[in-house]
Amino acid sequence: MDDDELIAAMAGGDDRALRELFSRHAPWLAARLRGVLPASEVEDVLQETFLAVWRGAKRYRPEPGASAGGWVWGIARRQAAQWLRRRGPAELLLPALEAADGAHPGDPAEAVLSRAEVACAVSALGPEGGVARETWRLMYVEDRSVAEVAELMGVPEGTVKSRAHRARELMRAALRRHEPVGEGGGQ
Repeated sequence: MDDDELIAAMAGGDDRALRELFSRHAPWLAARLRGVLPASEVEDVLQETFLAVWRGAKRYRPEPGASAGGWVWGIARRQAAQWLRRRGPAELLLPALEAADGAHPGDPAEAVLSRAEVACAVSALGPEGGVARETWRLMYVEDRSVAEVAELMGVPEGTVKSRAHRARELMRAALRRHEPVGEGGGQ
């Protein structure tokens, strides 16, 4: 069975389909989650993810060009974001970003540089509470959907998408200023 058929079987109560979907997707989901969560928490978030997949199987509707894996990843992202909100993302987000960037967590100099770069990139979004910074916080720190952010901010979804795009551009530009110059002096 393909993933869509497995989810349909799960909607009918087939726990073997859940086990099969788990065996197909858990390894790559765990690898991606390790980039944003402490390793000790990945298994718990995976379990919560597949519990949510089981509960949501009846509402799953395959879309042309979309994959069931993308749907499962969306659920995993939301579960990770909920975990981060409960545990306090400020303490966990920067070490996760450092690890994802390949910095050595044991090297204090690298940790300080990474924190400074991220802080600079965030400050490029403007003052705390400003629209760009608030959009970034809601979408990328709290991992809320465009619809949720639009409702919270009282603006149309298209406005949220535009603001999120602009925030990503500002952060990329700020982070590029901190990239090392390549060989030959050019970038």
